[in-house]
Amino acid sequence: MRLDQPPVFSLHAHHGNHLKLSSPEGHTAHVFVLEDDIVRLMVLPGGHVHMPRTWAVAPGLTDLPPEGRDRFDLSGFALPRFELEQADGELSVCTRQVRLRIRLAGLHCSWDTRCDDGSWQTVLRDRATQAYNFGWWDQRVYHYVQREPGERYYGLGERAGEANRAGQRYRMCNLDPMGYSARHTDPLYKHIPFYITRSQGEACASHGLFYDTLAECVFDMGREMDNYHGPYRHFVAEHGDLDLYFIAGAQPADITRRYTWLTGRPAFAPRHALGYSGSTMGYTDAPDAHARMDDFLQRCAEHDIPCDSFHLSSGYTSIGKKRYVFHWNREKFPDPAGFVQRWRDHGVRLCANIKPALLRDHPRFAEASQAGLLVQDPDGQPTATQFWDDSGAYLDFTQPATITWWKACVTESLLEMGVAATWNDNNEYEIWSAQARIHGFGQPRAAREARPLQTLLMMQASHSAQAAFSPDERPWLVSRSGMPGMQRYVQTWSGDNRTSWETLRYNIRMGLGLAISGISHTGHDVGGFSGPAPDPELWLRWVQFGIFMPRFSIHSWNDDGSVNEPWMYPQTTPALRGLMQFRCRLMPYLYHLLWRYHSAYEPMIRPTWHDFPADAQCDEENDDMLLGPDLLVAAVVEPGQRERRVWLPGQGGWYDWRSGALHTAGQWITLAAPLDGPPPLLAREGCAIPLNTAQAGFRRTEDERGFRVFPFQHIGDFESFCFEDDGLSNAALAGQHGHWRVRVSSQTQCLRIEVHRLGPLPPTQHTLSLWLPPDENRPVELVGACLQSEQHDTDQWRRLDIRVVQ
Repeated sequence: MRLDQPPVFSLHAHHGNHLKLSSPEGHTAHVFVLEDDIVRLMVLPGGHVHMPRTWAVAPGLTDLPPEGRDRFDLSGFALPRFELEQADGELSVCTRQVRLRIRLAGLHCSWDTRCDDGSWQTVLRDRATQAYNFGWWDQRVYHYVQREPGERYYGLGERAGEANRAGQRYRMCNLDPMGYSARHTDPLYKHIPFYITRSQGEACASHGLFYDTLAECVFDMGREMDNYHGPYRHFVAEHGDLDLYFIAGAQPADITRRYTWLTGRPAFAPRHALGYSGSTMGYTDAPDAHARMDDFLQRCAEHDIPCDSFHLSSGYTSIGKKRYVFHWNREKFPDPAGFVQRWRDHGVRLCANIKPALLRDHPRFAEASQAGLLVQDPDGQPTATQFWDDSGAYLDFTQPATITWWKACVTESLLEMGVAATWNDNNEYEIWSAQARIHGFGQPRAAREARPLQTLLMMQASHSAQAAFSPDERPWLVSRSGMPGMQRYVQTWSGDNRTSWETLRYNIRMGLGLAISGISHTGHDVGGFSGPAPDPELWLRWVQFGIFMPRFSIHSWNDDGSVNEPWMYPQTTPALRGLMQFRCRLMPYLYHLLWRYHSAYEPMIRPTWHDFPADAQCDEENDDMLLGPDLLVAAVVEPGQRERRVWLPGQGGWYDWRSGALHTAGQWITLAAPLDGPPPLLAREGCAIPLNTAQAGFRRTEDERGFRVFPFQHIGDFESFCFEDDGLSNAALAGQHGHWRVRVSSQTQCLRIEVHRLGPLPPTQHTLSLWLPPDENRPVELVGACLQSEQHDTDQWRRLDIRVVQ
């Protein structure tokens, strides 16, 4: 086809919420009206679907079949009524929130969203010149859209650098970049082709774009310029199909929630997944690994460090210096089951490292090769790839027999030994050979066309094995690599970072970018994985921030052989113990956020602009993070600082967690940032933060509920909730859970506080404590509870001990 003769499309078929357009040359385009706020466009040059199934789209679902979902399956969507109009060579598809207009000559599309006043505003336009590739250039997939002045782009998962992706170029190609620069390195571990666009000064101009592709792809967010086309941004995929989901939302938060729903319901992990998880490669790599591991338990007890789990690094599978998945080194661990039970007896669950590749000299390599479980060359031989210290071959999870084999190995080698969880690691699938082939569930294809899919299927198989082995418990898994939909199965982290102040700062942005991309049960290797050991100041600052991440793990492989441990510097150990106990105190709030993530698709962490889109100051690059809707964490990310300047977003006020002082929103303030205790932490005026008031420590599991209450200074009402269940079983998913509900009505002369238990609420606690800021002197009227005592704590917070009477 000639570039100066673009195809002219016409409406070919209309079946319910599916429209098919075609051109005389055989090109097709499909429009799917899925929801009032989601309209999908699939452009197929030549009319052929390259990848007929999807593994990312799972609207509200917790799982998909391993073979995926037919791309034309519209089940699970509301499929709303819409208006269809044709006039003057243009096709218009209009829902209550989205209007897609298609100029049929050349398939030029524009997307409008409805504003609060009912008017339409164009938020996205295809580039006027060659927006799609109808065979003009090569076989790759292209989409060019017009770039408007002042646009800001957020998301694309865990990218390095600034939060606003404008002016940058990113490559989606899962790699293992150990020791990466959190400011510059690209690509990284995950493949998340979704982002949110925000237009400057426009209240209704945010939208999300999700490209459902498994292909290696590039997002150019305005870095490239070409005088012949005007300002543009673009998406290019090496292969596959252009399958684009346009998501509208009145606020950015609406878009994040909707995209998360679209790609699947986040897993509701057990409560211990939120606890401190110890980890280091040094222990299991050591010849005396068993003794090193035992020493960790002894030191936790000695220093009274609360610890819920431990990431068992791959040294437990070693033969010599190499790793062999599902092989226990019996010299290091002569009795694996007894070893695991000893840890369980101390209240610490083990999460064992597993890898999806077998080295050539793996004891089970021949077995896997003969059974056809490995990615293969055209001659049927396993495709050789570099993996750790030797060559090996990756398992092919698009072969059903591989999934069966993997689940059996997870069960026999780990779960039957008492291991509680799997750590799905080194699963970037770095297969570079164009000859490598996969089974494809009966539709063979090039391995490089489905690298992220292998990662997703690996974690799905591990999840299935754990769920089958312990059917009454909710599985907990961790995965380093991933793609859209990974939140259905795993907790994740930002990979093998490098120790530096710069990493601490830019890991914050990486985590927030991942969270608004649907995956917020995440964290970082606290203290840095590779490079030098952190000095005492950096170490303290990193832990100060790390205790607020959903995943809190200290993990390291320092260049000098040292280990990042809570007691690595005697002078900092008391402060670190206090920080880790503070995290335990916040556990009910974190657990409630995990439930909201699972049940309502709300990210556990988020940037300030996500909740305060009208506050222009929040659009500036900063190091702040919201933990849920009510806590603002202001980490210290520069050496030598003992103060932190913080912008208070929105309206109303923010309370200083330490002092209880109330500061008016919409201003900069400077707060003290000592090395002991949490970093500057602020609570939104009009909230109540649930707490565990029991003293935390090693092997102490008491859970006593209390709330720190932050009332409106003047007149105003609010209510806060705290989710409660047994923390482990599937009963919560069947409705066996409850909530605490705290309602506070602030009046000029008094505070009216209602406390209620809703639903079956384990444990059946009847007494709890409420804390009010030191300057809050209004008398309190209790509803649903009676006062037992009132006092001021040592920090002068006003404490009310009450008994719930209903």
